[in-house]
This record gives sequence, structure tokens and C-alpha cells, in this order.
Amino acid sequence: MSAGNERRRLFGATFQAPGSTRFRIWAPDARTVHLEIAGVPPVPMTQLGDGWYEIEYDCGTGTRYRYRVSPDLAVPDPASHAQAGDVHDASIVVDPAAYRWKYPDWLGRPWHEAVIYELHVGTLGGFAGVTNRLEQLAQLGVTAIELMPIADFPGPRNWGYDGVLPSAPDAAYGTPDDLKRLVDAAHGLGLMVLLDVVYNHFGPEGNYLGAYASGFYRHDRTTPWGDAIDFRRPQVRRFFTESAIYWLTEYRFDGLRLDAVHAIDDKDFLLDMAREIRATVGPERQVHLVLENENNDAGLLRAASDSPGFDAQWADDLHHCLHVLLTGEREGYYGDFAPEPGALLARCLAEGFAFQGEPAPHAAGRQRGTPSAHLPPTAFVICLQNHDQIGNRAFGERLGRLAPADALRAATVLLLLTPQIPLLFMGQEWGATAPFLYFASYEGELAEAVRNGRRREFAHFAAFADPEQRDRIPDPNDVRSFSASIPDVSEACLPDHRAWLDLHRRLLALRAAEIVPRLPGTRSLGATTLGKAAVRAGWRMGDGMELTIAVNFGTEAVACPPAAGRLLVATEPRPVPQMLPPRTAEVTLQEPADV
Repeated sequence: MSAGNERRRLFGATFQAPGSTRFRIWAPDARTVHLEIAGVPPVPMTQLGDGWYEIEYDCGTGTRYRYRVSPDLAVPDPASHAQAGDVHDASIVVDPAAYRWKYPDWLGRPWHEAVIYELHVGTLGGFAGVTNRLEQLAQLGVTAIELMPIADFPGPRNWGYDGVLPSAPDAAYGTPDDLKRLVDAAHGLGLMVLLDVVYNHFGPEGNYLGAYASGFYRHDRTTPWGDAIDFRRPQVRRFFTESAIYWLTEYRFDGLRLDAVHAIDDKDFLLDMAREIRATVGPERQVHLVLENENNDAGLLRAASDSPGFDAQWADDLHHCLHVLLTGEREGYYGDFAPEPGALLARCLAEGFAFQGEPAPHAAGRQRGTPSAHLPPTAFVICLQNHDQIGNRAFGERLGRLAPADALRAATVLLLLTPQIPLLFMGQEWGATAPFLYFASYEGELAEAVRNGRRREFAHFAAFADPEQRDRIPDPNDVRSFSASIPDVSEACLPDHRAWLDLHRRLLALRAAEIVPRLPGTRSLGATTLGKAAVRAGWRMGDGMELTIAVNFGTEAVACPPAAGRLLVATEPRPVPQMLPPRTAEVTLQEPADV
């Protein structure tokens, strides 16, 4: 992190020079705060006003410290950059300049080149294990890896969404320098590295903020995780903005994915944070910001590269349409998409969101979404599978166990050759059979509460109406839930799995050659349904060429005159020229009609 960025940092321990560190904490509920370092008597910190405490102390890299906020409570730094063990242990002073970057001139890649590979660091062997996989991913055609959250969480195993120290990489995965080596190695291979961050809540264990900074929360608003974080407060806004900037500057991440921002009740904060991030990293670096947002708020997304806001949003609507078409499932939120999945898929392909202000039954009938047709296709990250859509199932089944293989091949063509930004989930490229279960490592009463809560989530599903059936749902805290979720890379050598791997490699090569160079300036030409389970969509590419994709997920052929131009791929030949066969996708590229 540059010296200018250091001066702007308000929270945490700032290593200033050999033997000197500045410590700062916002603790408005504490009458006094002392810095505690092992082997040294507690040192009183200076009260600056407005709840701030600060001290400069003669100590350096590797110093372990806590803040004593009351006679009976000493806490880790909420802005910790590393922990000496777990979330309850001491924080560690880190020297930001200790790591020597091999590729310091890396400036990133344009967003339209992104092919994202989402992964869980723990299941792939920590930071070192992911580093060892990078070359294979680059050869596959992936251009960006996205790490599920790595911020320090309690225990050795967790999805990452229960983190409580949002700026400290979890020690179970490796050291800060191990993480930097991962990012550095990725850049050497031309890969971007994105990080999933959770700024909408803290996990249920190890968060001490309520004991000395209760103003972090507002008690008039709740979220699924308890009282909402109070983003009206400038100190709270600063805390999370500094965290975001820290990951992007200290670790040179190429972008962030902000989890569940619909639980952040302050749109202005999100836009202000995006502006400050871009101003801090500067125009020379290509840093990309992505949202998860059930509200489908197009106002948070950038209509052009020079407009404010976020580059893209996870397009869950499109996933839900495809899942219904592939599996026939209709329960839960899939019920909103079951009546007309083909029509909603067409709207997603043409305009981005399926719901753009219409009432959504799953959202208790409230209006959901805003118009999105003005946004570029690259404003939407699409997927067939991700950690949520697999792991939030009771048994964590991947799509290969739920959908016919020929229909899944057609969906894979759609995923990888549309102008939207595609995302793969780890192991998807070879058709991994391992589930991806929800896992954590809580103990005692909290473990019991998490186990029972997980089973209650599925009580309204027909398959789990019987309590005995709910008892079959794997215990998140059982280490077997974690070990079962580790993808078996050796599967990729088996014939059936190698065929999936070859398909992904071939389609990604085709995307790189034919789609990506034409993406800037692409706009939709609309989409139509060819039947309840079939869609045809078109785009005018940036160079004037027209891309057409026709896909049929039904079990019967549908009328669909073949598109003129060059056929890029077809998963099945046409026995009848005017009919699109069942469970088939076709992609064509042609000169525009007016040329």
C-alpha cells in the first residue's frame, strides 16, 4: 500500500518504520482503551474524541497485540491484518512492504475478457493449493479466479460467510505472504484474481464490536443475521471502505464481489465506496467491482466504463430460469420462474433481469427489480452453478446429478458463448461428482443451533416434511461435510469426465477467438421464445457482426429456421432443416443484414 493510502487509513495497526507502529481503534462505548502486547505492561491509548483511540508505539512486524476495552475484556483488532491463531487470539502487526512482487507492473485485464472460476480456498488445499492449480485453469481458458471469502472466521473450516475480521486472511489457509504469492503467480499467468467480501453482517462467533462500539448496529432494522449494520455512521462506512481498498492495494486483487448487498440499507454508501475505490487505485489499474443483489437495482450498475457504480451483478434470475428448464424443480424461489421459464430466460438474455419491477411471489408479492435493458451484456455475471446454488441444497448436489447430459451440454454452450460474463464453479469443467455442502466448525450450543437451523430451512420442502427426513441433512459442523466437498481432480482423467473437460476447453477457446474481441459496444437485438422451453436470442456485436444463439431444453423439436452465417457450434445436427432438435444449442455469427 502506498504512503498516501497509509495516511488515509483510520482503523487498525499501521506499520510506519522499523520499530514503530501506529494503533487506532473506534471504541465509543469504552471509557479507556489500553494497548496490550505480550511481555509489556498495558499502555494507555490517547482518546482523540468521537470514540477514537490512538497510540504510536515502538514495536514492529510480527508484534502480537490486543486492545483492552474494559477491565475484563481484551479484544483483537477489528481491522486486524493477520491473527496469531483464530478470531479470539491476538492480532499481528504486518509490514505491507515485506513481500517482493514478481509482477509489480501488472495492471489487470479489461472486464469484457473475464471468464470467472469460483473456488473455495479450503477445499483446494489453502493458498498454496490454489496456486498449484493456476496453470491448469489458465490452460482451460479461465481468465479470472474468484475466491470465496477468506476473511478470518472461527475454527478451521467455514464457507467464509461467517467472517468477523474482514481484513485478515484466515490463518487456516496460509500466511499473508502465501496469499500474495497466489495473486502474484496468477498475474504471471495472465489471470485476474477476484475476492468475495462480506460487508453486510458479521458471523455469530468472534465479533466483539457490540461490547465497545454498539453504534456499529442499528436496532430498528434487522437482517437474516440479526441487527443491521448502521451504514449511516461515517465511522462504519470508513471501516468497510478501508477494508475494500486494503485488499485491492495490499494484495493487488483485481476486483471484489460484494456479497448480498440487498442487506445493506444504504445505496449511497455502495456508490460512494465504488467511487473512492476507483479514485484510490487510479485509472491505470483495471479493478472490477461486482455485486450480489436480490433487489435487481440497475441504478447500482455502470452503463458505461466512465459512469459511477459497479461493473456487474450476479444474474441469479438467469440461473433460476435455466435450473427450472434443466431440472423441472419448482419449489422455493424456483417457483417464481416455473410458470414461464422460457419467456423469462429470453428476457434475461435480452435485457439482464427477469424481474424489472413486477411482483415476485417469493418476495411476498412485493415489486422486485428495475429496468435493465440499457445496460451492456457484460453487466451480468451468469452461471449454471455457484456456491449458493449447489451448497444451499440440502445435499449439495451438482447439476450433473440433476439434469440430462444433453440438456446440460446445450446449457453449457449458452453459458460460455453469450456476451454476458460466464462463471464456472470449481470442478464444473470436468463434471465433478463431489457435492458442495454447507460446512462450518462451530462447537457447543452454537453448533447445535446451526445444525438445527440448517434443517429448519428445508422444512417447507415436500421431501423434508417428515422430521426424520430432515435428520438426514448433513451436519455442517461434521468434518465429513467438509471432506465430502473436496472435488476429486483425478476424475478429469476418466473418459466421461474428460469429454466435459474437452467441451469446456473448446468452447472457451471459441469464446476467446470469436466473442471476446467483439464484446465492446455489443447490444442486444432481442430474444424470442420458440416454445415453452426454447429460446432464440441475438446481439449486434461491437464490430457489427450478429451473434445468434438458439437453444431448446424441451424433449420435442421446435420450429426454428437456421440462422444465416457461419455456424460456430451445434450440439446436435438438424435432421429436419427447419426444426431445432430437442436439448440442443446452436450458435451462429453472421454479417449484418444491412451490410
